[in-house]
Amino acid sequence: MISLTPSLSKLLNSITEKGGRPILVGGCVRDALLGLTAKDFDIEVYGLTGEELESLLAAVGTVHAVGQAFGVLKVTIKTKGVSETFDVSLPRKENKEGKGHRGFQVTPDPSLTFEQAALRRDFTINAMGYDPVTQELLDPHQGQKDLKERILRHVSPAFSEDPLRVLRAAQFKARFAMNIAPETLKLCRLLRDELDTLPKERIYWEIRKLLLKSEQPACGFRFLQACGALSIFPELEKLVGCPQEPEWHPEGDVWYHTLLVLDEAAHLCRENVDEEETKLIILLSALCHDLAKPSKTTLEGGRIRSPGHESGGAKPTRNLLTRMGVPPRIIDVVISLVKEHLKPYQLYAVRDQVSDAALKRLTLRAPVKELCVLAKADSFGRTTPDALKREDPATRWLWDEIQRLNLEKAPPRPYLQGRHLIALGLKPGPNFKSLLNRAFQAQLENEFKDEDSALVWAKTNLIE
Repeated sequence: MISLTPSLSKLLNSITEKGGRPILVGGCVRDALLGLTAKDFDIEVYGLTGEELESLLAAVGTVHAVGQAFGVLKVTIKTKGVSETFDVSLPRKENKEGKGHRGFQVTPDPSLTFEQAALRRDFTINAMGYDPVTQELLDPHQGQKDLKERILRHVSPAFSEDPLRVLRAAQFKARFAMNIAPETLKLCRLLRDELDTLPKERIYWEIRKLLLKSEQPACGFRFLQACGALSIFPELEKLVGCPQEPEWHPEGDVWYHTLLVLDEAAHLCRENVDEEETKLIILLSALCHDLAKPSKTTLEGGRIRSPGHESGGAKPTRNLLTRMGVPPRIIDVVISLVKEHLKPYQLYAVRDQVSDAALKRLTLRAPVKELCVLAKADSFGRTTPDALKREDPATRWLWDEIQRLNLEKAPPRPYLQGRHLIALGLKPGPNFKSLLNRAFQAQLENEFKDEDSALVWAKTNLIE
């Protein structure tokens, strides 16, 4: 059922030779049943002590003592020049001793049966195992049945001991288009008060997987709303019920529009974007692009307006993404896109008056390729006639202009540097920054086009 790599076979054989019983568990089994290629393999080992397991792992690879207190070891094995890392664990018991994801006493117990050990897992679809020796599927909790019926169901009442499972429910529901069992939804609602105890890094990885691995990530956020968990993200919760002008947004409130945009962004990323981090930036931008509308929305002349919501989105975007544990470098790029998300349409509306300098300055403020994807998703995430026809001349025009200026790979960089000013006889000082900025603005206006002409310009405009 599961294709074994050379390194994995080597590891499994070593465990078997020492008298242990290796069982492949979790996602690799689920994915194999779904016809997906498993990328990560977790192995649970029965019949060996922790010392015996660590000793044999050290003999076949490099052991990293990550999670050793919980009976979990990482081992890296190199076979035929290819290195692979596996999580290897002992079956274990968990006892809840405090609040949150970390409030557990974990006790490795190699004498447990697979059925007993699987009781600590979150969902039945993740509680299956595969014995590579007998090639037998181990499914004591009917995970294969739930997988076929697309039902996400908790394994045992122990589900309620870990609030992280609410976010895991959201990302599995979105990734595999599953329905939540009513009894599981009820437990998720009861965990709301503990969600605030989750560490940011765990929230980030669940949100990241929800966004990057789902064809329709909005499904996961709808689930968070349904079980009351959206309240841990107040910036998103405020979008619910925030009105929009029907002429431009007949689809409904800002929350509904945001979810449409999110799914459109996921679709466009699958078609046009290869890099994972770039996809994540675009998807987070789609989620955040209208966060300022609740504070900026007014009724003017009988029409609903949200002036300044683009620039006003910087603060709530930073607050939300920081709470989600998103790395700062990604947050900064997302904010730049949020602040400019209407720019393609604003420029297109006056395209005959747009200067090359204005386009160059735009590339300095935000990555335009990502901006075009976000803007197109924003347009398509509506139910106006033009959006339903999927007509979007604005982003096509903008990208053509960026290519005409040869700026598709990087924004312009200043030709004139501090070293040039020193060579021209100026002494370094506080005025250097303003002089270089003046020179760069002149460059953007095409007053010079290379380093040599920059020096000529500088002699005339900065020295004399």
